[in-house]
Amino acid sequence: MWLEDYALIGDTHTAALVGNNGSIDWLCLPRFDSAACFASLLGGHQHGRWLIAPAAHVTGRERRYRAGTLVLETDYFTEDGAARLIDCMPIRGRLPEVIRVVEGLRGSMRMRMELIMRFDYGAVVPWVRNIEGVLHAVAGPDALCLRTPVRTEGRVDGEQRRTVAEFTVDAGERVPFVLQWHPSHDPLPPRVDADRALEATTGWWQDWSNHCTHSGPWHDVVIRSLVTLKALTYEPTGGIVAAPTTSLPERLGGRRNWDYRYCWIRDSTFALYALLTSGYKKEAVAWRDWLLRAVAGDPSKLQIMYGVSGERRLTELELSWLPGYEGSSPVRVGNAAWRQSQLDVFGELMDTLHTARRVGVETSEHAWAVQRHFLDYLEHAWDQPDEGIWETRGPKQQFVHSKVMAWVAVDRAVRDSERYGLPGDRDRWSRLRALIHAEVCAKGYDASRRTFVQSYGSRHLDSSLLLMPLVGFLPPSDERIRGTVQAIERELMQEGFLLRYSPDTPDGLPPGEGVFLACSFWLADTYVLLGEMDKARRLFERLVGLRNDVGLLSEEYEPQARRMLGNFPQALSHLSLVNTAYNLSRKEGPAAARQN
Repeated sequence: MWLEDYALIGDTHTAALVGNNGSIDWLCLPRFDSAACFASLLGGHQHGRWLIAPAAHVTGRERRYRAGTLVLETDYFTEDGAARLIDCMPIRGRLPEVIRVVEGLRGSMRMRMELIMRFDYGAVVPWVRNIEGVLHAVAGPDALCLRTPVRTEGRVDGEQRRTVAEFTVDAGERVPFVLQWHPSHDPLPPRVDADRALEATTGWWQDWSNHCTHSGPWHDVVIRSLVTLKALTYEPTGGIVAAPTTSLPERLGGRRNWDYRYCWIRDSTFALYALLTSGYKKEAVAWRDWLLRAVAGDPSKLQIMYGVSGERRLTELELSWLPGYEGSSPVRVGNAAWRQSQLDVFGELMDTLHTARRVGVETSEHAWAVQRHFLDYLEHAWDQPDEGIWETRGPKQQFVHSKVMAWVAVDRAVRDSERYGLPGDRDRWSRLRALIHAEVCAKGYDASRRTFVQSYGSRHLDSSLLLMPLVGFLPPSDERIRGTVQAIERELMQEGFLLRYSPDTPDGLPPGEGVFLACSFWLADTYVLLGEMDKARRLFERLVGLRNDVGLLSEEYEPQARRMLGNFPQALSHLSLVNTAYNLSRKEGPAAARQN
C-alpha cells in the first residue's frame, strides 16, 4: 500500500489509517502516542490489521468522506453487486471505539473479515476468547472486544493467529462491527448501537465544520484540512500532534524515520492563524493554553516538542521486530530531538502569544511573566549555535533561521510592551533587537551570491530563509530578500517544489529525501508578499493537486516517483495549506498580518 492509499479516521484522542482495500493498518490506543494494536503499516499483516473487503475480485472502488466530516465511505464493485464500507471513530466518550458498517447497495456481495490483534506495535499476541458472543482479547494492560452479528472463528496458520469471518450482504442490508478498547482490569464496555453512533459522529463533525468562516474559492479544500487538523488535536489538552504516525520514511529504504506523534512548538503560530482566521477561537485558545502549560519552568530547559499532555521525556527507542514501511528501518518510537537546543522555538513561543493578544484572545499577567522569563534567558543565549529548525543530527551551527527567530522573540516583546503597556525594559530589548538584526545581515548574507545562507559562513541554502519576510525581519521588497528567493528557486527547486535545504548539506544523516511541502507553501506566501499573485496561485494549486483522493497531505513528496513520503497526514502541511489559501483570498492574510 502506498501512503496515498490511506484515509484517516479519528476521535480527537487518537487516529487510524484505513487503506482503500478496507484494511485498518495503523491504530494506537488509547492515545496518539500509545502503542499500536494494528501496526502492519510498518511491517506485515502479522503485526496487526483489521480487514473488511469483498471476497470476490473487485472491479472498481470509490471513496470519500461525508461532507465536512471524518466519516469515511468506500464503495466496492464486483460482478455480482456493490457494497459500501462506512468507517468512523465516534467522538470519544469514556473509551475509544471503531465503528465499521457494511451496507449493501446493489445485488449481493460476499464479504470477508480478518482481524489480527497485536498489542505493543505487533510484538504481543493477546489471549482471545468468546464471552457471551463478544470476542475479547487481553494482554497486559490492554483489551479489545469485537461485537458483530456475523459469526467469527479463530484460525491458526503456523504462528499466525487471527479471527476471520465470511458473510453476504444484500442490497439494503447493513452489517455492523464495533471494536472497543478498554483497560484489561475493567469489565467489558457497554454495547454500542453502530448506526446511532455513526449518525451522531456525522452530526458532530458537520456541526463543527459549519462554524468555519472561510468563504474563498478553496472552501472545500480548506475545510478538509481543518477537519484533518481537528482530528490531530488531543481534545483533553488542546495539543496538536504533528502526525498520527511514526517512522514513515522521508526516503524509501532510508533511515530518516522519526516519531511525529508529539506536539511541536514550531507549529504554534501557524496553528493559531489557521484556527483563528477560520473562526475556531476555542481550539486556538486551547492550543495557546497547552503551550503555556507545556513550556512552564526553566527557560534553559525549553524543548522543541512535548507530549500531548505536556510530557517532556520522549525517549527514542528502535523496534527491531518491525521491518519498517517498504523496508525503511529502523522503526522508532519516541524522538531524541526533544533533547536538542533550537533557538527558533523562543521566537515561535513569543510570536504565538503576541498574535493571541493582537487578535483579541484573552491573556493574563501570567503569560507575560512567562514571556519575560524566557526573554531574560534568550538575551544571553541567542548567539549560541544550535541544531536548527530541521533537527539535524550533526554538529551545532550558527543557523540563520534560528537567529531570525531570536530576533522575532525580542521584536514581539518590544511590540507588546509598546502596544499594551506591559512592563519591561523596552530600551534594552530594542538595543538587543537591533544587535541581532545587524549580525544576521552581516554574517548570514552572501553578497557575492546575493542571498542569505543556511548558517554563518556557509554556502548552503535553506528554505526556512523564506520565513524572513513572512515574520517581518526584512520587507519583501528588500533586494536581499528578492535575491534569496531567486537563489532558492535556482538551487532548491525540484519539479516546481522545494527541498528543505541543499542536498549536500552535512546533517549527520544519509543523504536524500523528498521535497518538503510546507516549504513550497512558504514560497507561495512569499510570492503573495512580493505581489506575484499568479505565481503564488499556480504553485498553490499544484500543491493542492498533490493531495490524495480524500484530501490528505504527507510531510514530503517524491516528484519523480509521484509518491508521498514522511509521516502522514502531516499537520504542518495542512496548516500551511490553510494559511496560504487565506493569503491568496484576503486583502490581509496571515503572511501580511504576521508582520504587524
